[in-house]
Amino acid sequence: MSQEGYEKLVAELQHLESVERPRASAAIAEAVDKGDLSENSEYDAAKEAQRHLEAKINEMKMTIAHAKIVDTSRLSNEAVQIMSTVEMTNLKDKSKMKYTIVSETEANLKQGKISIKTPIAQGLLNKKVGDVVEIEIPRGTIQLRIDNISIDV
Repeated sequence: MSQEGYEKLVAELQHLESVERPRASAAIAEAVDKGDLSENSEYDAAKEAQRHLEAKINEMKMTIAHAKIVDTSRLSNEAVQIMSTVEMTNLKDKSKMKYTIVSETEANLKQGKISIKTPIAQGLLNKKVGDVVEIEIPRGTIQLRIDNISIDV
């Protein structure tokens, strides 16, 4: 993952631990103050929200612990790899596309960032400018020609 993506993940984890976790505990305490827990739907909802929050925190901790930060200064634009920005043409309808291939946690389609685990990213890996690739996607097969590869630093 990129240094920026790593820093965002760490910041989000800190927010969850320092703001959301105390908020969840307060919601449980407030529900407990309302009396009988056997029929207290607020208590059940607060406990469920806390379980989801703790699961998310644990998942983020694992992601951070196993993260490998990519040094973009050492990447090449000779072939598609993680952190590559790829400009391509769909040969069927001549539409142009531009995606940056990133880690799963950094994927954001609105920003043009796709996960390295997507079928399109997998089909593009190690290909060069001028290559035509056929990629199976849920709606069938697409043919893409790679027009440009760059590394945004």
